[in-house]
Amino acid sequence: MAQHNDEHANAWTCSDTLAQALSGHADLSPADQLALLVAQGADRLPLPGHGYTLQRWRALAEVAAHSLGLAKLYEGHTDALAILSELQADLATEGLRWAVWCAEPPGERVQATAASPDATQRMTLQAGSAVRLSGHKPWCSGARAVDRALVSGWLADGQRCLIAVTMDQPGISRDDSHWQAVGMAASASADVHFDGATGVLVGAPGQYLSRPGFHHGGAGVAACWHGAAARIASHLQQAVSQGEDPHRQAHLGALDVVLASAAGLLRDAAACIDATPSDPCLLAVSRARLAVEAAAEEVLRRVPRAIGPGPLCKNRGLAQLMADLPVFIRQSHAERDQAALGRLLAEKAQASQAPGGAAWML
Repeated sequence: MAQHNDEHANAWTCSDTLAQALSGHADLSPADQLALLVAQGADRLPLPGHGYTLQRWRALAEVAAHSLGLAKLYEGHTDALAILSELQADLATEGLRWAVWCAEPPGERVQATAASPDATQRMTLQAGSAVRLSGHKPWCSGARAVDRALVSGWLADGQRCLIAVTMDQPGISRDDSHWQAVGMAASASADVHFDGATGVLVGAPGQYLSRPGFHHGGAGVAACWHGAAARIASHLQQAVSQGEDPHRQAHLGALDVVLASAAGLLRDAAACIDATPSDPCLLAVSRARLAVEAAAEEVLRRVPRAIGPGPLCKNRGLAQLMADLPVFIRQSHAERDQAALGRLLAEKAQASQAPGGAAWML
């Protein structure tokens, strides 16, 4: 398994390390860039909850500022390595590219049954058990680019599970004809169909969702959003520095407030995770994700108004980020996530019998 020790953690305290790995390869596809980063060992980020969570998220943000198509693949790969470590599955051979595919729209499930026909074994599936997969998994980023994937599925008894699947085997087909969006097209997303493909259960049934890292990883996705939003906003900052324009200055001031606030909540969430790694830190993570989403939406609204059509039409990097970010942030569940945060706040206030507004007092 790839190592995630203090040496690697310290290496990632400086974003220049990752910037050097990314430089000079803009002509490569995100899939090829991911392969290059993995080959260079630039995927060995500090694990969440090991004291360097913020450094991990800074690396994700740096990749996102470079390319959101690459960030989608890189975040999925590094999240897979973190999941394998947390669930103590010794499968992360160095040099392999991973993905995490856990989208489950209504009516689309992957079923996992025991690879052995023995009925007794079907009743005792556990971590490490071999299973066969059948069903359809949509929105699989990097479906043609990765070597292995962690795929969510369902057991016959109705329990949810996570399966490690080797992608170069019979019984797996890919269909990329359904992805029509211009934004995030470079993530090479496809639908994957399993028809008797084999895999291995990772963790106990239900453990994928119950582990603290499930929520910790969600904040890592928000770090990607933040990195891209900050890069887009930097184009406005550059424009403001070139001449006096009160309207541009007003937009920049507004974006400074929301981006700095979101960054502060990400730092708070990272500190919470490192201080209590066995806790999901759900309140801190939820606040951070929603704050970053709101900041990204403000960036997408204000930057075009401030800088006009010129940079949007002539700057390829900016145009790509502007197309990609609205699609990527829809990985959020919008008002559903806000409602979940509201319920959590209400439950905490009721349990503590604290006066109204106590959660926001200095």
